[in-house]
Amino acid sequence: MTTPAAMAKGSATRPDAVDAKTWLMVGGSIIGAFMAVLNIQITNASLPNIQGAIGAGLDDGGWISTAYLVAEIVVIPLTGFLTQVFSLRRYLLANTVLFLVLSVACASAQDLTQMIVLRALQGFFGGTLIPLAFTITLTTLPPSRQPMGLALFALSATFAPAIGPTIGGYLTETYGWQWIFYVNLVPGALMLATLWPTLPAGKMQPGLLRLGDWPGIATLSIGLATLQTVLEEGNKDDWFGSTFIVRLSLVAAVSLALFVWIELTSPRPLLDLRLLKRRNFGLGSISSVLLGMALYGSVFLLPLYLSQMQGYNAEQVGFVLAWTGLPQLVLIPLVPLLMRWIDARMLVALGFALFAASCFLNVATSPDYSGPQLLVPNLVRAVGQALLLTPLTSLTTAGIERASAASASAIYNMLRNLGGAIGIAALQTLLTRREQFHSSVLTAHVSPMALATQARIAALQSHFMAAGTSDPAAAWHDAVVQIGRTIRAQAYFLAYGDAFYMMGAGLLLALGAVLLMRKTAGSGATGAH
Repeated sequence: MTTPAAMAKGSATRPDAVDAKTWLMVGGSIIGAFMAVLNIQITNASLPNIQGAIGAGLDDGGWISTAYLVAEIVVIPLTGFLTQVFSLRRYLLANTVLFLVLSVACASAQDLTQMIVLRALQGFFGGTLIPLAFTITLTTLPPSRQPMGLALFALSATFAPAIGPTIGGYLTETYGWQWIFYVNLVPGALMLATLWPTLPAGKMQPGLLRLGDWPGIATLSIGLATLQTVLEEGNKDDWFGSTFIVRLSLVAAVSLALFVWIELTSPRPLLDLRLLKRRNFGLGSISSVLLGMALYGSVFLLPLYLSQMQGYNAEQVGFVLAWTGLPQLVLIPLVPLLMRWIDARMLVALGFALFAASCFLNVATSPDYSGPQLLVPNLVRAVGQALLLTPLTSLTTAGIERASAASASAIYNMLRNLGGAIGIAALQTLLTRREQFHSSVLTAHVSPMALATQARIAALQSHFMAAGTSDPAAAWHDAVVQIGRTIRAQAYFLAYGDAFYMMGAGLLLALGAVLLMRKTAGSGATGAH
């Protein structure tokens, strides 16, 4: 039998050994991050069903997702400070329980106001689960084991958004939209079962509340909340043609500028923004913003395209997107093995290149371009996403001291989610503007004096009269309207192609930033463990 002394000696000779208790703690925290990210996107494919059930209009339904995302983005940078005040154990367990309670409450919402308030609270408590999982991974695992921990974290960051519409669509069509919230209960119970016995006990430090960076907290919260509102409402309100948007933009700009000044001059800043001066962390954060724009942007764009242009329901949309999510479940755990032999920068560059290629493959959208045609681009995208996030996170956080881990986690995860919000807003605006542009160009080429146009109108007029329209003038009017709809539909197909092209271009910019990063210890064959 192995004696305690022998076990201690063995541990001393293996400083990178990680016991089962630590892995359970890391795994449990990552389940929480997965749930938090999943709930950003899980409502997207089910929005029409939720809107109908609670009496929400088409324009207001977007706030069901936005309220969650606003609260999540606001609370992420506050998590490090609040963890110090309440202790990691109390804060993480309490937020997990409250997140699950709010999930059940969202399923019981009776109207839009209730749903928005409950989703905001759900996002506020769920948002803490993302940076805490990241921080636990960085602070409890030795450097040689961090790639495996970061690979598990990558499942929450890339797999969860990709699989969210699939899960949401299936549950909505099979059991009802309420189950997209009830589904949190099973992983939530598993999370509590793993964290309760493994999280270390810690003392509360309420005295830290007096020392908190409250000016920084206030300016950041106001700035992020108003910025997110601008991004959500800007396209609908014609951006700076709206006094409301202009005022909110000024508040956001002033608040965020003040936040940066406060953080750089405060003796106890909420976030250590000086970390961004470090080459790898700064470039990695830029790449994280661009990744967030494409990651959340693609999960927004593809369901919208399939439902609006191809008439897919929630379950059909989810089935198409499953080919982006499910392969990652197999590929991501293999990435740490590749990192032992291949330079992490090359893995990230290849991942961004494949992700960009998947976007460029979708440029030629048309009436014949639907689920079957999206299979190859979705598989390419799955491989790209699986390859990039684990090594990107490893490169970005290399050399971050334990004391700075909370700030690094907050900044890195906040910027990725903020990039997602910016990406969705940019794509909404791009679709609107490019549809208008293409409609005007196409309309200019469809002259009522042209023989081809006249022949098409006559054919459609005959079709409508054969279908039961007795008045030739009414049939002629219906024919003209039908041509207008055809032009607008074609304009939208071209606009979607432009949107995919812009996402691909943004990913190539991220690739360029990655190539400027320094190689880190343990990356590639020369540093393999």
